[in-house]
Amino acid sequence: MAQQNIDMIAALPELIPDRLDEARDNFSDDFVWTYINPLLPQIEGDYNGVDGLKEFFRKLGELTGGTFGVRVKNAYSLGDELVVAHAAPGMTLDGETFETDAAVVWRFVDGKIKAAWDIPAVYTVNTDGDS
Repeated sequence: MAQQNIDMIAALPELIPDRLDEARDNFSDDFVWTYINPLLPQIEGDYNGVDGLKEFFRKLGELTGGTFGVRVKNAYSLGDELVVAHAAPGMTLDGETFETDAAVVWRFVDGKIKAAWDIPAVYTVNTDGDS
């Protein structure tokens, strides 16, 4: 089960932002995405369901002029319930192109993604793309 959860998370970046409906069956009906970033208060907060997740990425796309992308550098399971992913989001924001690190903690219940907490590094960024 743990490896299946890791594989599910590793496949998500290629679906962001426009193809998340393809993974809808992987999410519980009451899924909650929590974005924790005090430097982007206009999008910080909770987003409910896959539609909420799509809304989050739509807002992020608007802020970044469509430049947002993400890759999973590593993912580790903590038992069958949690997966911690080291993500590398990249974007252009306020005229600066950069990549940063993020920790995303995913909770699985009954084989579905129940919740996720996205915590990007906000005080350090990498402008040369090698984080």
